[in-house]
Amino acid sequence: MQIYLPIAEMPVSILLLLAMGAAVGFVSGLFGIGGGFLMTPLLIFLGIPPAVAVATQSAQIAASSTTGTLAALRRDALDVKLALVLVGGGFVGTSLGVWFFAALRRAGQLELVIVLSYVTLFTVLGSLMLAESLREFWSSRRGVTRPRRRAGEHPAYLGLPFRMRFPRSRLYSSVIPILGLALTVGFIGAVLGIGGAFIIVPALLYLFRVPTTVVIGTSQAQVLCTALLAVVLQAALNGAVDIILALLLILGGVFGAQFGARAGRALRAELFRFLLAILILAVGLRFMIEIVVRPTEPYAIQEIRR
Repeated sequence: MQIYLPIAEMPVSILLLLAMGAAVGFVSGLFGIGGGFLMTPLLIFLGIPPAVAVATQSAQIAASSTTGTLAALRRDALDVKLALVLVGGGFVGTSLGVWFFAALRRAGQLELVIVLSYVTLFTVLGSLMLAESLREFWSSRRGVTRPRRRAGEHPAYLGLPFRMRFPRSRLYSSVIPILGLALTVGFIGAVLGIGGAFIIVPALLYLFRVPTTVVIGTSQAQVLCTALLAVVLQAALNGAVDIILALLLILGGVFGAQFGARAGRALRAELFRFLLAILILAVGLRFMIEIVVRPTEPYAIQEIRR
């Protein structure tokens, strides 16, 4: 059963889009991430123009993050104060990202930048996360525990000016690195069509040592707000949001996220980090294959009948 996408200007299978939305929604609910880092590549591999895939995916990210944020509020697993700081930096980064997106599209370099960015970002980040999770796994097998930080002992970036206390996250840190993280994630999310939770989650876990139970809900709240802003700006400035495509992805995503959230409650923190690292690394390697492997038909000639 086919449906025509007016902005993407191509027909696609409704069942295929619903299945993709459900699968990515399951992963989103499982790991507490927006799922854009999976859906955007899938849409590009399906033949959706990169500009439309990136812009439209923000709507699906906002929808899936809404359910995650509400669930975190019910479980009291959201640091509202930390989320507000992240949202403030994310708004600035998202606005800059949409402007940069439009400039790349006008220059005809958008697709190249998206592919190279996915390869670089995902392979590097996934490799670092995988190495860290394996290191923790072997340490726990040998009975070696990570030494706890002493009172007043913290990395240098936490001691920068404008420090703020976040009791829910057991964090006392300068807002400068937190705002810098949020701005960077907002910028990358707007350019690549990803929610950015796959960056915020490991950053809060490893750099700020925020508890895993709080990290997921807090990142969902930040992704929800920045994704909504990205949808509005992409539609107003670039006209690249395909409403029909967004609705089909949202419908499938909401359905799959419910099952993913239930499955995610049984995940241990160590297994959670390991699986997330494998997933991110796999996406980066998939894009690398697209660059390295020569296509079977570099050129195609087809007769168009009217």
